[in-house]
Amino acid sequence: MDIKHIFSFREQEDESKPFMDHVGELRVMIIRMAVTLVVATVGAFFFRNYLAAVVQRPLLLLDPARANALQSLGVADSMTISLSLAFYAGMVISFPLLTLFLAQFLFPALKPGERKILFPVSAFALLLFIIGISFAYFVVLPGTLDFFFKDAKAMKWNPTWTVREYYSFTTQFLIAFGVAFEMPMVVLALVKLGFLTAAKLRKTRSVAIITIFTVAAFITPSPDLVTYLLMGGPMVVLYEFCILLARWVEPKVEAGEISGLN
Repeated sequence: MDIKHIFSFREQEDESKPFMDHVGELRVMIIRMAVTLVVATVGAFFFRNYLAAVVQRPLLLLDPARANALQSLGVADSMTISLSLAFYAGMVISFPLLTLFLAQFLFPALKPGERKILFPVSAFALLLFIIGISFAYFVVLPGTLDFFFKDAKAMKWNPTWTVREYYSFTTQFLIAFGVAFEMPMVVLALVKLGFLTAAKLRKTRSVAIITIFTVAAFITPSPDLVTYLLMGGPMVVLYEFCILLARWVEPKVEAGEISGLN
C-alpha cells in the first residue's frame, strides 16, 4: 500500500501540500508527545512512594498480611518498579496534552471554533480514562485479587507474590480498564473519518457483546457472577452509548457542522 494513502485525509483540504510536510508534522507531533511524557514521568517519579502505596492499597485492605508478605526478589526492583509506576502516572497526567497533539495532527483543517473544543474534548477523554481506572480500582480489582489468592489456596499452593508481579498485574489491569473506557472517543473519531456508522455498530452488536464478555472472562476468571458482570456490563453499556453517539454525529458530519475532514 502506498504510504501516501495514510495521509490522504489530511490532503483533502490542501492537495498542494507536499507529502514531506505531512511527514515533518508527524515527526513534530511525536517529539512533542515524547517530551511531554518524559517530563510528566520525571515529575511523577518524585512521588514514587505515594504511587506504590496507592497501588498496594487494594491488597492491604483485603488482608494486611498479604500486603506485608510481598517479596522483592530483584536487586533493582525498587527502581524498576518506581520507573514503571512513574511512567503510567505520567501517561495519565499528560493524557490531555497527548490527545490534543494527536488531534491537532489528525484534524488540521478544523475551523477556529472547532479548534477551541479540542482541549475540552481531550479533558473529557481523560475523564473517561480516570473513570475506567477508578471503576477497576475500587470495584473490580479487590475481588479479582481475592479470587486469585483463594484459587491458589484451593490448588494447595502457598500464594507468595513478588512485588514485581503484583505491581505489573495491577497496573496493566487498571490501564486496560482506562483504555476500554475510551471507546466513545474512538467511535467519535472513526465516525468523523467515515470508517464507522451507527448501522455498522448495530449490525455487529451481538458479536461485540460476545467478544466483550469473552475478554471479561479472561481478565476476571472468577466464578463469581457479580464480578464477571462488573467487568462486562459497563463495556456493553459503553457500546450502546457509542451507537447513540454515532447516530448523533453522522448527520452533523454529513451536514458539514463537524467539518474537520469533509
